[in-house]
Amino acid sequence: MNQELHEKTPLPKHQAVPRGLATTGPIVFSYGFRPFFLGGGFWAVSAMALWIAAMMFGVPVGGDYGAAHWHAHEMLFGFTPAILAGFLLTAVPNWTGRLPVSGQPLMVLVAIWAAGRLAMLSPALIGATMAAAVDVLFLPSLLFVCAREVVAGRKWSDLKVVSSLAALSIANILFHYAVIGQDHSGFANRLAVSVYVMLITIIGGRIIPSFTRNWLNKSGHTTFPVPHNRFDVIALLAGLIALCAWVLAPEHAATAVLATIAGLLHAVRLARWRGWTTWPEKLLVILHSAYAFVIFGLFGIALGALGVIDEYAVLHLLSVGAVASMMIAMMNRVTRGHTGRVLTASPMTTVSYAAIILAALLRPLANVLPEFYDLLIALAGLFWILAFMLFCWECGPMLLRVRRDARGQSA
Repeated sequence: MNQELHEKTPLPKHQAVPRGLATTGPIVFSYGFRPFFLGGGFWAVSAMALWIAAMMFGVPVGGDYGAAHWHAHEMLFGFTPAILAGFLLTAVPNWTGRLPVSGQPLMVLVAIWAAGRLAMLSPALIGATMAAAVDVLFLPSLLFVCAREVVAGRKWSDLKVVSSLAALSIANILFHYAVIGQDHSGFANRLAVSVYVMLITIIGGRIIPSFTRNWLNKSGHTTFPVPHNRFDVIALLAGLIALCAWVLAPEHAATAVLATIAGLLHAVRLARWRGWTTWPEKLLVILHSAYAFVIFGLFGIALGALGVIDEYAVLHLLSVGAVASMMIAMMNRVTRGHTGRVLTASPMTTVSYAAIILAALLRPLANVLPEFYDLLIALAGLFWILAFMLFCWECGPMLLRVRRDARGQSA
C-alpha cells in the first residue's frame, strides 16, 4: 500500500531524526499511532493466546524465562510500551507544535520493538543475555525521540511525562536482571505498573475532564467537571507517595495507610469530573471506568499490604483494569480522531470495552477464589483476546487507510 499524503516538510540535512509526515511509502508509517496501535493490538491478542496455550496445554513459550515470566514481561514491556509509543508519538507533536516522526525513522522504531518481541519469544535461540539486550533497546530509543521533540519545542512541563520512559527502561532492565538471576521479588513489575498508573493520573487528569467538558457542552449541559486546581496536585502527590511505598515495601502497614489515603483522594478527583453524566457516549464512559480502576488498585494495594489479597490480584487490578482499559480507550479515540471518523463508540467498540472490563474483574478474582483459578484465568484471557480482536477488526482498516475528511472522502 503506497498511498501518498498531501503534507510534505523539507528537512535540514543536519537533523538527526527526520520529522514530518512521510509523503511516500506505506500509509501505516505516516504517523506513530498507526503501526504501534496495529502492532500492539495484534500482540495483545497473540501473546495472550500463547499464554493460555502454555497454561492449558503446556505449549513451550518464553524459553529459559518460563511462560509465567514471559507473560508478565510481554504484557508490561511488550504490548504496553507499543501502545504508549503510539500515543506519545501522536501527542508530543500536539504538545510541542512540531511535526511528527514518520516514514523511515518510524519504521526503525517499529523494527526495534518487533525485534524485542521475537527475541523474547524464544530467548534460548540467541541466549538469554542477548535476547534481553535486544529487548531493552526499544524504550531508550523511544525516550530519545520523545525527549528530543519536547526539548526542541521547549515544553519543559512535558518532560515529566517523557521521563516516565526512563523509569520504564530501568524497570525493564531490572526485570531481565531479576529473572536471569532467579530473583522473584517482583520489584520491577511493581515499578513498571506504578509508572503506567502515574501516567494515567497525570495524562488522564488532562484529557478526561477536558473531553467530558467538551461533550457536555455540545450536549447542552451547564454543569462541567471541576478545573484542575490544587486538589489535583495533592491527589497526584498522594498517589505518587503511595505507589513508591508499594514498590519499595508492599507488605508494610504504612503502605496500607498511604494507599488508602491516595485512593480516597483519587475517588474524590474522579467524582469531580462528573463521569456519570457521560453514559450515552461510551468513548467517555470507558475513560472514567479505567480511572476508577486506579482507585480500586490503590485500595487493593492497601488490602495487599494487610495480607487480605495477594500481590498478583493487586497487579492485575492495576495492569488490566486501569492500564489496559485506558489504553484500549485511547487507541479507539486516537484512531477515530486522527483518521477522520466520528468520535462516537460503535456497538463493536462498546462490546470491546465491556470485554476488557470483564477481564479486569475476573483476573484478580482468580487469586481471591483459588478453587476457580483455572476457569477464571481462562475466562479473563478470553475476554482480553475478544477486546483486542474487536479493536483490530474494527480499527485495523482505519489504521491502514488514508485519513478521511469531514465528508468521508480521502484526504
